[in-house]
Amino acid sequence: MEAVHGEGGKIAPQLWHTGLVPAQKPEHPRPGAPEGPSAINGNGESFGKAMSEEDVADTVAKFASAAADAVKLGFDTIEVHGAHGYLIDQFFWSETNRRDDRWGGPTLPERSRFAAEIVKQVRAAMPADMALILRVSQWKQHNYTVKLAETPDEMEAWLGPLVAAGVDVIHASQRRFWEPEFPEIDGEKGLNLAGWAKKVTGAATISVGSVALDGEFFARFSGESSKVAGMGELERRMDAGEFDLIAVGRALIANPEFANKVREGRQGDLQGFDAQMLGELV
Repeated sequence: MEAVHGEGGKIAPQLWHTGLVPAQKPEHPRPGAPEGPSAINGNGESFGKAMSEEDVADTVAKFASAAADAVKLGFDTIEVHGAHGYLIDQFFWSETNRRDDRWGGPTLPERSRFAAEIVKQVRAAMPADMALILRVSQWKQHNYTVKLAETPDEMEAWLGPLVAAGVDVIHASQRRFWEPEFPEIDGEKGLNLAGWAKKVTGAATISVGSVALDGEFFARFSGESSKVAGMGELERRMDAGEFDLIAVGRALIANPEFANKVREGRQGDLQGFDAQMLGELV
């Protein structure tokens, strides 16, 4: 914390609960049975246990408690992870949320009440002048073609109440930032997920997805490398005000001085990403 602040940087924790997503390593099992909205995974199979009303209340309270701890520790902002098939996202999706109580329902806004309650309580645990970020995505870890919101109106009905509940910034995660979210409306160069989120809610947004690289995140699981790609499309979208911030992942791992290189016009010095670089982080 002190090192980041000492360099003039800002830092935030990301609060998340993986829900029904199983532990990735057998040698590090999670205690107890995985829990989720309906004990049904994204493939429609019975898995884990359905959360009781008490479980829901306890989970919401723990998000708020974690936020309060982050404030005490001196973090500058807080991000809640509601994407990629983790617990909050499991409540969003009709395939994994088949509850018939107030935490479920046939519509996306109804299934968003769990997220809204977390946002409200996390917001209450934070200073009024501290930004609250919510990360969302359409895709799931096992299904990249899922769309929670098929239209801009559905996106507004989904994200609007979450902004009203206290979200200041929407971190809209997609696999490739340059892909339009609704090309049938505004064409192949149309707004991406972050762009549409900003348009329908008025909130600030963060975009992300294969920045400065020619391959996407999932290629690294098969050991593929990603070469450096041009930044022209990113600059075009940012200059147009499509979104407010860009998140960088693999390119930052490959280039710890990424921000300085881009700021100083040294994009020619950027190097591509190789999965072996992850081994240097441990």
